[in-house]
Amino acid sequence: MSTEFTEWLRSRSDDQLRALVAVRPELITPVPAHLEGLAGRASSPSAVGRVLDRLDLFTLSVIETLAVLPSPITAKALCAQMTPALRRPPDAAFRRALKETVERLRTLALVYGPDGAMAPAPGVREILEVPAGLGPPAVEVFRHHPAERLAELVQDIGGGDGTKETLAGLLGDPGVVGRLIQDVSPQARAALNELAWGPPSGRVPNARREVRAATAQSPIEQLLSRALLGATGEETVVLPREVGLFLRDGRIHQDLSPVSPALEGTARDRRLADRTAAGQAFAFTRAVEELCERWSVDPPGVLRGGGLAVRDLKRASGLLDLPEWAAGLVIEVAHAAGLVSASGTVDGDWLPTPAYDAWRVKGTEDRWTALATTWLTMDRVPGVIGERDERDRLLNALHPDLRRTAAAEVRTATLGMLAVAGPGLAPTLESVRERLAWEQPRRRGGQRDQLVEFTLREAEQIGVTGLGAIVDHGRALLPGGDRAMSAGRLLAPLLPEPLDHVLLQADLTAVAPGPLTSDLRRWLALAADVESTGGATVYRFDERSIRRALDAGQSADEMLAMLERHSATPVPQPLGYLVADVARRHGRMRVGTASAYVRCDDPSLLDEVMADRRAIPLRLRRLAPTVIASKTTRPTLIDSLRAMGYAPAAESLDGDVIITQLDVRRTDGQPLVRPPATFNGLEADVVAAAVRAVRAGDAAHQARRAPVDAPGGQVPRSPATATIVALREAIRQGSQVWIGYLDSQGNATSRILEPARMEGGYLTAYDETRTAVHRFALHRITGIADIN
Repeated sequence: MSTEFTEWLRSRSDDQLRALVAVRPELITPVPAHLEGLAGRASSPSAVGRVLDRLDLFTLSVIETLAVLPSPITAKALCAQMTPALRRPPDAAFRRALKETVERLRTLALVYGPDGAMAPAPGVREILEVPAGLGPPAVEVFRHHPAERLAELVQDIGGGDGTKETLAGLLGDPGVVGRLIQDVSPQARAALNELAWGPPSGRVPNARREVRAATAQSPIEQLLSRALLGATGEETVVLPREVGLFLRDGRIHQDLSPVSPALEGTARDRRLADRTAAGQAFAFTRAVEELCERWSVDPPGVLRGGGLAVRDLKRASGLLDLPEWAAGLVIEVAHAAGLVSASGTVDGDWLPTPAYDAWRVKGTEDRWTALATTWLTMDRVPGVIGERDERDRLLNALHPDLRRTAAAEVRTATLGMLAVAGPGLAPTLESVRERLAWEQPRRRGGQRDQLVEFTLREAEQIGVTGLGAIVDHGRALLPGGDRAMSAGRLLAPLLPEPLDHVLLQADLTAVAPGPLTSDLRRWLALAADVESTGGATVYRFDERSIRRALDAGQSADEMLAMLERHSATPVPQPLGYLVADVARRHGRMRVGTASAYVRCDDPSLLDEVMADRRAIPLRLRRLAPTVIASKTTRPTLIDSLRAMGYAPAAESLDGDVIITQLDVRRTDGQPLVRPPATFNGLEADVVAAAVRAVRAGDAAHQARRAPVDAPGGQVPRSPATATIVALREAIRQGSQVWIGYLDSQGNATSRILEPARMEGGYLTAYDETRTAVHRFALHRITGIADIN
């Protein structure tokens, strides 16, 4: 850590220190004891890397320029160095932007010193291993070369003593480097040009070969023999920084602009975008509800390695009438929101949780807000479902390996780009990627670009964007907005009003001309099957679906009353007949447990069953005219009789009909929901208190006394009572005393103390001989004496 950097921090005002810890809160977690501790923490590799990751491209270019040039440097020289890389001649706007950027770097404690002598903070050069795509200085490149090899290189390119410093001096002379490049073949010059703008390293076989300029044959040997390339490994070569700067004509950067690239895209009608996004939000919320309702009745199993089977994802895709990637998104968001969880780790099922029941009764706008907030902050990436990991294993939905630590940050940053694009603008994917690459250049990568693509696609599906443009209720989800209220309040007026009626038709179908209320939709899902979806949903009634409602406890009169109450048209006669006919036959035959038995008041009906050849596998036995026993289980017997065309009902041991509540299956416990890791910055009073504490600790640290030598001669010895009395008097007067003290090995030592307090058999005092506060066991003090 640089002493100059520490003194510069000490010279900063309290307002400037508060600004520093406000933008870098990790520096006061915990609060350092003094400014030396703050300087050490600010220049640590992890802290420097963290703040560099937050810089935009222009700001990073400024700090890279300072890291490449020898320190200190003036603001005027910095401007002159960056000017050749500008797209147009420097003007007042550029100089103002450069000045503001340097001041921002000072605020971040990445640059210190006045405009006449600026330098990068300690640790910056070490973190910027390849600043602006330039390799390390020649001194670093040839540090580990043998002395004999260094002498050969120096002799071949210019002469002098064979040290790495002499070699670095020769490569720093543009005339020498120009002559060396002229001496090599066009193929060798082409290889240098490929490395000029980075990355500066490459791989070649036998990189440490010893070759002289006179005997070099291949292009690589020509470069190695003239120190235009240096070997840093057995198969790795790197372009020295001095050579790279020469190839760049002294420029550090190829292209600079203090202004971020503009977002390009298609202008959308804002009202149309809002309505489109609201429709998507409504559809996504209903899709989550539909998934949970279906999984309440027919839950898929949990794979042994975790996750959802491919066939179950396909089944969910067909149920929701969505592509597989969209169905995977619905499943993942429902799981992350705590609405779906595994009922067990072994032979478990994916079932709705008790939290789903609380979520289901909320308004649509509140339900969507909860889902959209979960998607924005979750660390899982549904977009990679169907891909394979590094071990070539398939990544299923709900698989534990779908987590990506950068997912939430990329989603927030991507939506932030859409928010600044302007009202109604739908930026292109490439435009968003280019803008994010400028905003956060150190975080760019293939995985990040993929996450940006997933974010734009999923935001449209969820309803955060409409026609590619972010809408007001989506903008309210971003940090700084009141997510719980604003998003739902803005979305509510745009949502379609749920209908409480359907159109019953003579072909045993019911048409829902729009979204239905939750209660009506749940009842129809029980009593009918969805035949088609779209602008209107078509439900079909049949014997199986009517029997399903009867099994759930509905009577024929209740079903007909429900249809009459919620139908805009009279109940068709065929539908009434179907309900009455199924209800009349339902329950005439009862199945209990023997293993299983069949009981029926009509002996002739049991005669039909016994005479049916399809009943042979059931191993039936007539116990009485109205009772048949079977060795199969009750569920198997019921399913088999229904397959034969009968309509049995299950009964308990007491003879009561068992009502099958298929739609209320839930997991036993609450799922583990990861709370979103959000940080909105430190409070102003916390920052101010931290700065005051650091200032006070630094003042005490600077005022600390130098250690004193203990008096010579025998250590003091006195009676214990006299020692205690003398110590109490020294505490009262605030005076210093000389004591003898036995250490842990029993050796007697002399100490000069300034006692502070005495309690619990211990003395707390400032030890002048150790310049620190210590606690001393009273029984180990041999005696006390005054200091003359």
